[in-house]
Amino acid sequence: MTTQTMIAAPADADARFWNRIARKYAAGSIADPTGYETTIARTASLLEGLGHVLETGCGTGTTALRLAGNAGHITATDISPAMIDIARERLADSGTGNVSFQVAPSGAEPLAAGGYDAVLAFNVLHLVQNLDDTLAHLQAVLKPGGLLISKTPCLADMNPLIRWVMIPVMQMIGKAPHVLSFTCGELAGALRRHGFEIIADERHASKGKDTRPFLAARAVS
Repeated sequence: MTTQTMIAAPADADARFWNRIARKYAAGSIADPTGYETTIARTASLLEGLGHVLETGCGTGTTALRLAGNAGHITATDISPAMIDIARERLADSGTGNVSFQVAPSGAEPLAAGGYDAVLAFNVLHLVQNLDDTLAHLQAVLKPGGLLISKTPCLADMNPLIRWVMIPVMQMIGKAPHVLSFTCGELAGALRRHGFEIIADERHASKGKDTRPFLAARAVS
């Protein structure tokens, strides 16, 4: 088995998982609508006036469509063809003309001529196969000074039962995909290690302990 095959196999398994649950996921509700709206408003303020934006791990396209009016164009990608099918249905219903949806895993997104002005990575960095490889790729596709904006669960800061019991059990029965476990501090450190300067570190949850930091980081090297 080649290295490429070994790398592709876990990603293929994750794509099958998200394909299987795509319609159910699309029908679900946002757990914290107030926190989500705070994130949308804050992201919109950071994107205002920017040209080409990439969203990696876009799911069913809700966030890309919400932010379409704040950027010149948004290229939104996801590992799951079924998720992208739903996103394109929503795009057709919305009449939005400056968003495109494509199937691509994190780390293999289409490149923009001259690079992207910003990359959005919401609820996805804990789902990638390798965090360092993904951050290196996202830094590479950004223009110098471009922004990486993320809001990602940091499982190592959550109740240990979630990480050590609940998730493994759910994975064994096919109810959870591959996940990475890191702290908020480790995520921030990884961003700095890959040439990002963190310009915003915020918490947007409207209730309870917030282990999903909203981070905006500028590519400086």
